[in-house]
Amino acid sequence: MTTLSVVIPAYNEEDGIAAIVERVLAIEPELPNYGVDALECIVVDDGSRDRTADIVQRYVPRVRLIRQPNKGYGGALKTGFQAATGELLGFLDADSTYPPEYFPQMCKVALDGADLVIGSRMAGTASEMPLVRRIGNFIFANLLSIVAGVRISDSASGQRIIRREALPALYPLPDTLDFTPAMSTRALHENLRMVEVPIPYKERSGRSKLSVVRDGLRFFKSIVWTALTYNPVRIFGGLGVLLLLGSMLLIALAIGMQALGVDTAASFPRLFGALVLAVAGVTLYTTGTSFSYIVALFHKRPIRQGMFGPRGNGRKIEKHYWWLGILAVLLGIALYAAAVAFDLTNPALQISWFAPVVSALLVLTGVQLVSAWSLARVLAELSVREGLAARDLQGDHAPASLVDGRYVTP
Repeated sequence: MTTLSVVIPAYNEEDGIAAIVERVLAIEPELPNYGVDALECIVVDDGSRDRTADIVQRYVPRVRLIRQPNKGYGGALKTGFQAATGELLGFLDADSTYPPEYFPQMCKVALDGADLVIGSRMAGTASEMPLVRRIGNFIFANLLSIVAGVRISDSASGQRIIRREALPALYPLPDTLDFTPAMSTRALHENLRMVEVPIPYKERSGRSKLSVVRDGLRFFKSIVWTALTYNPVRIFGGLGVLLLLGSMLLIALAIGMQALGVDTAASFPRLFGALVLAVAGVTLYTTGTSFSYIVALFHKRPIRQGMFGPRGNGRKIEKHYWWLGILAVLLGIALYAAAVAFDLTNPALQISWFAPVVSALLVLTGVQLVSAWSLARVLAELSVREGLAARDLQGDHAPASLVDGRYVTP
């Protein structure tokens, strides 16, 4: 027997709570057609100061009413999840902006194998979402698509269905309004199967509790920081690559200007700026790869990681850090030696500073690369030690060999 538990978080919703409760209850006869046998409706009154709880009380026992001090949108949902008994956990807002009539269809998708089903307002054919919020949702959806490497159209939708067994992988979740983008970010990085179902969206009557600026910044922070706890190289590495591209553009500009004889006085400052960007880019990228190993150690289970797409890096770039670092150090030393030999460090020259600075930056970059390679090797070994110990203690003594910094068993 499959039960759908629908949680409705409510805070001062006396004008609309009755309508949404009745609409949720009205879907019960249709659910068996989609493989669901029963409906459980839970309203969590999150410290309302109006008549919300009194109105919901009229629907008891068909509706379970839970009253609590104000804990926030996410806090109310988590309370509802704790009380729910269904195999499928659904939720939507209390202001009738989301259509509960789409829950049966979403349940069918979940029963077909999806771990998380999201009602996408951005993919729906009829949406009354204000332009400012539509732009905001577009930005956040694309931000999440970039940091997770998977396309998603609506990262913050407030109508969802979750399979109960998938819920532990989504925690911890915030108590605030950024509950849904944090859930989306975790679901993608936990390799859960997430499916979007287009739904219509109706703008709520009255004043929205969502602050475009304050909550927009909170959504941005939630997506970025949650992604960093799974795949730091995607963000740090992405920024590093952008800096390296900026460095190449500055070098090309300096060389082009020099060749044309235009603004030659600025050529060396441009080259110096390019070198600084390159060093910063390498530092950010290597920091991201090191952080990714550390994060993987904490999770102790497969998670989505990698710089390029959902399948990771392929042949990992950090394997080559050691020789790239040694090469950079040797080039730095050779450059300084050549500058001294040709008297290019003579203080009388206007550009006497250039060769020593370039040499120092190359040496420092080389040290950074070798250090990052060493750290990656150590972390890679630590990441497999626990698994090897567990295997040996279980009596499986098949030989293991070290391949590309990782132990591989037959």
